[in-house]
Amino acid sequence: MKLCKRHILYICICFGLFISPFCTNSIEAKDFVVVIDAGHGGHDPGALGKFSKEKTINLNVALKLGRQIKKNCPDVKVIYTRERDVFIPLGKRADIANNAKADLFISIHTNSVAKNTTAKGASTWTLGLAKSDANLEVAKRENSVILYESDYKTRYAGFNPNSAESYIIFEFMQDKYMSQSVHLASLVQKEFRHTCKRADRGVHQAGFLVLKASAMPSILVELGFISHPEEERYLNSEAGSTTLANGIFRAFLSYKREHEIRMTGSSRTILPEETDAGKVEAADTIEEKAETVQKPTTSATNNTGTKQNTGKTPNKQTDSAGPVFKIQILTSSRPIATNDKRLKGLKGVEHYQEGGLYKYTYGASTDYNKVVRTKREIAPKFKDAFIIAFKDGKKMNVSAAIEEFKKKRNK
Repeated sequence: MKLCKRHILYICICFGLFISPFCTNSIEAKDFVVVIDAGHGGHDPGALGKFSKEKTINLNVALKLGRQIKKNCPDVKVIYTRERDVFIPLGKRADIANNAKADLFISIHTNSVAKNTTAKGASTWTLGLAKSDANLEVAKRENSVILYESDYKTRYAGFNPNSAESYIIFEFMQDKYMSQSVHLASLVQKEFRHTCKRADRGVHQAGFLVLKASAMPSILVELGFISHPEEERYLNSEAGSTTLANGIFRAFLSYKREHEIRMTGSSRTILPEETDAGKVEAADTIEEKAETVQKPTTSATNNTGTKQNTGKTPNKQTDSAGPVFKIQILTSSRPIATNDKRLKGLKGVEHYQEGGLYKYTYGASTDYNKVVRTKREIAPKFKDAFIIAFKDGKKMNVSAAIEEFKKKRNK
């Protein structure tokens, strides 16, 4: 009888070990959840400009950001704290994120300075102790939303958003998500600076109640100053709100990809710069001309000067040769063999290193049209492939590369 029990116990342990990898994979395969919070709303207008209200700007950008994520990231679940002009208590906004077990919380706001029409620019904030009076004022303004709640003294344990003494609690607070939050905030500011071409007011910390109550990496974005006449017009324009939403979206993609690589060692999320390449490709091939196009040259070097897995001798690119276009088909956190099944039988695949990743390319040519045609041919096997460009062994903006290709053809 005892022997029988031992056998049963042994079988149970083995069965548990057998099914555990599948459970782990199931957990890893869950949707990435992002909660987008449009600040203010309803009877809380937020900051007021000459002709607009903060709550409207915030909601417009939040919805555009959510639509971008839904359109491009089928593995991401988007949750809004509000999708229309309604008032949501500050504590409930954090509850929505916590109950959804969100991976990210992005709160969108618009800045303002009383009696100051010159302050301008975008900034991104994380939770922490305000290091300056100016930072404290931003936190006070955003936290003052609790005054619209009838039971705020009870709900927020006597916290007074307008009293500097209340913010002492943030001095001793430990935020285990601080490094991830700061990293995401830095990515957002990078996009605001380089892609959106906005004045960069940097990454800051302050005591925001909505971030304090959120149990995940969280940021609060200040899109610009509604108190600045030019920025108010920009924030309310279709182009302005779309550009800012796209900037946050690009930062989100970068963060998500890094998160996936950290968790699983690989990712299929397309990086922001690659998203741009996709937009350029929508224009399709450039109109062919009668004259002969310069013959394609294949380079086997990458932007770090290392050799590719083709084994060919690198050919130095020159300005006269023009940009070399390639199709990026795969990214890996470690080198892969030439016969790896992920390459799906393609021969002549090259690779370059960027950001600690190995990125594999195919079909290098100085003829953009040829690369577009090649991309179409391999599309059934590599549906997420996209075109990139190099010059003098360094990666360059694909839009600029195409413009240079056009000019050379028109000569």
